[in-house]
Amino acid sequence: MADIYLSTKKEKPAPPPAAKQPPSQPISAAPAKKSVKPKINSWTALNKIVGRRRGSLISAFVARPKGINFESQGEKEKIILLLRRHWITNLRWIFSAIGLILAPAVLSVFPLLASFPVQLQAKALVLWYLLVLAFIIQQALSWFFNVGIVTNKRVVDIDFFSLIHKRISDAELDRIQDVTFSVSGAIRTLFNYGTVYIQTAAERPEISFEKVPDPALVTKVLEKLIRMKK
Repeated sequence: MADIYLSTKKEKPAPPPAAKQPPSQPISAAPAKKSVKPKINSWTALNKIVGRRRGSLISAFVARPKGINFESQGEKEKIILLLRRHWITNLRWIFSAIGLILAPAVLSVFPLLASFPVQLQAKALVLWYLLVLAFIIQQALSWFFNVGIVTNKRVVDIDFFSLIHKRISDAELDRIQDVTFSVSGAIRTLFNYGTVYIQTAAERPEISFEKVPDPALVTKVLEKLIRMKK
């Protein structure tokens, strides 16, 4: 009779078959980001050269002026520099005007002039001071309206001769061939003013900004603008 052996150990149920997982796709490494160097803004560099906005409407050196326009200014044209003759150049005509104002008082001591009728002397005195006033106004307007302008597109030279006579010359920045400046003499060196010469390929071969303050800075700004245009 066959022996029957009973086992007290319970068999563990077989685990369910594992669900098939989709084959894992190879993970591609993300490409390394290239380091991008920040671009240097040319206008920022130009602003550093020019400096902060300075000068007023009656200054000889006005940087980045606001509220100032000129006759032939374009729609997107911005004024970088507005230049006039250095203020010290006005001393000559100012002293001349003071001498003309005091002249009647000096001439009144001469007996020949005292012999004229009082009414004639008064009329001559009024006429004299009207002429002196006209001289002062003409010299002041000549200084104020004789300007050199540097914009983001061109240079403009305005020569003011009188209320009915002026000459305007301009040249695009890409037509400027050379920029130089000259400071000669002790007075000009002491007060730092001189003449900036701009050689162009335009109809007028040379444009000059005469007796302007800080000609070295003006030349540097022009050279920077020319490089930005290329």
